[in-house]
Amino acid sequence: MNFIEELEWRGLVKDCTDREGLEKQLQNQTTIYCGFDPTADSLHVGHLQQIILLRRYQKAGHKPIALCGGFTGMIGDPRPTTERKLLTHEEVLHNADCIREQLAHFLSFEGENAAIMENNNNWLGSMTLLDYLRDYGKLFNVSYMLQKDTIKKRLDSGISYTEFSYTILQAIDWLQLYKRHHCQIQIGGSDQWGNLTTGTELIRKVIGDEAEIYGITSPLITRSDGSKFGKSEGKNIWLDPKRTNAYEFYQFWVNTPDSDIVDYLKRLSFASVEEINELERMTKEHPEERAAQKALAAELTELVHGKEGLEKALRITETFFRGNIMDLEPQEIKEGLADAKKTQVEDGILLIDALVQAEIAKSKGDARKLIQQGSVSVNGEKKTALDTVLTKAEAVSEEFTILKKGKKNYYIITF
Repeated sequence: MNFIEELEWRGLVKDCTDREGLEKQLQNQTTIYCGFDPTADSLHVGHLQQIILLRRYQKAGHKPIALCGGFTGMIGDPRPTTERKLLTHEEVLHNADCIREQLAHFLSFEGENAAIMENNNNWLGSMTLLDYLRDYGKLFNVSYMLQKDTIKKRLDSGISYTEFSYTILQAIDWLQLYKRHHCQIQIGGSDQWGNLTTGTELIRKVIGDEAEIYGITSPLITRSDGSKFGKSEGKNIWLDPKRTNAYEFYQFWVNTPDSDIVDYLKRLSFASVEEINELERMTKEHPEERAAQKALAAELTELVHGKEGLEKALRITETFFRGNIMDLEPQEIKEGLADAKKTQVEDGILLIDALVQAEIAKSKGDARKLIQQGSVSVNGEKKTALDTVLTKAEAVSEEFTILKKGKKNYYIITF
């Protein structure tokens, strides 16, 4: 199984401009690029497939370019339905700096196939309107552009010239990378197919038919139940530890449904074909062990958060499910309970009243019953006395108190 065949087995090939030519080209070291628009100051797990694909190409001996769209990010690739919110130049450049730093974490910048970081603001930012119209605009037929899926889908609802021009700007990116780094391959999600083919057209018109260039896309990751991939409880799962901590990140993958986990393993893991087949077998025979989910969670958490982040995630996970939560550091407790409901109360409040105020109990009578049944613990200690009082002095770091109802329901009280 060669490199392209393995990508196909992993479900990472959707469309290709020249499958046979690409397979031949990859027998020698080749430069590949993928672009990332800085519409936020962090990438999220929806970007992981393309980031990891760049890493796969590099591990196979090829030279990756991670292109940050410091210029195109001010426009944004056309959405299927509505116009994107336009960001200021300062916002985009700040986001670009953050994303460049993130992307650098996944690629190697040493050796003969050292990765390259580029920003299209370096060439598009200095281009005049006359340059754009004379050097590039005249090379594109409007009828040809109207056939692009991203544009065609917006014709009824309306598309501005700003977003209409995005595909030309991305084509210019590839042309510039071809000239600067002899970049012959562009990769992207299946929604980028129109942009990739526009790039091949521009390079052939400017350089000539002798240019050996290839575009290849991969299917977008979806969930089998139709819900959007990359969100947990409606929140994006970010690659920035300040936005999504290691424990949340790890749990996102551990909670992957059995129906999706093998597909995600194939696309996102560097595990071998044999290892993935074995994990698939274990998932079918012993789904309760969640071996595949834990394997992918561990691999991706270490990739994104480092070894220390994985160790922390495993420690918090183990403690929350089998140990005493108070054995964790205060910061680890907060990370583990980032999604727990938080309620502010008065210092010295009765536990009964706190349970009602935090909506843990429906009434004082319900609260008394929970306490008497031994269903409530405070900072890891079961409380059965009805006169129990909560004070700031006894809170964790004098900052917060953890209430637990039953085995898994955690709440945070602040004073």
